Amino acid sequence: MAEPDRLTPLTLIGAARDLGVAPGEVVSLVGGGGKSSLLFALGDLHGSGTVLTTTTRMGTDQAGEAHLLVRPETADLARALEGPEPVLVWDRVDGPKAIGVDPSVPASWLAHADRVIVEADGARGHPAKAPAPHEPVIANDTSTVVAVMGADALDRVIEDQCHRPLRVAALVGCSPYERLTPERAARLLLDSDGSRRGVGRGVRFTVAITKVSENNRALVDRVVAELDRADPGVGIVLVADHPTRPDPYQR
Repeated sequence: MAEPDRLTPLTLIGAARDLGVAPGEVVSLVGGGGKSSLLFALGDLHGSGTVLTTTTRMGTDQAGEAHLLVRPETADLARALEGPEPVLVWDRVDGPKAIGVDPSVPASWLAHADRVIVEADGARGHPAKAPAPHEPVIANDTSTVVAVMGADALDRVIEDQCHRPLRVAALVGCSPYERLTPERAARLLLDSDGSRRGVGRGVRFTVAITKVSENNRALVDRVVAELDRADPGVGIVLVADHPTRPDPYQR
């Protein structure tokens, strides 16, 4: 069982650092609310030589401080990676939405990039979700999968807080009009039909719980305890809802 204060909620940049993304990695972010913020925090942390991308869709207003390229030629990407900022790559733009790349593409960028971070799932702004059969779109040769869940989903009605609520309810064994208890949340995160879908053998799996506050910390601690009980090897990172001091990487 986890001790109540074993994990300290971190700012986004602290959480990005705690994930320990090594050179040569392809990292796929899946699950609920906070993926884009974590994506850009990892870009801000690692900076030059880092590619950010998606295999799904994201808003065209989400470029952050990254150097944006749309379906770049190899030479253009290599040149951009020599700059000080991370490089954000989209396949194309369709109105307000950026369309992501094929999952076979990100690993090919490692010939020029130090690391590649991929937003591989969508939740339509909800803090928790269960994947449809075609989700998530994990990039080929992914070495680390980070499953994200917002603490604001905990002890709230599944129908109100979760993307694909019927799938969430079926997976955790309750009605969609019941609450996402910490025990149900842990099951959603660890189940092979939940946030762990498509995670192959030998792939590092880490849970990132975002929006952790004093008000929900007791619930988060129960999730952590259940994760430790069910899978002692799973990595866990907590992200604070409001940093105690200003953080330029908080989005």
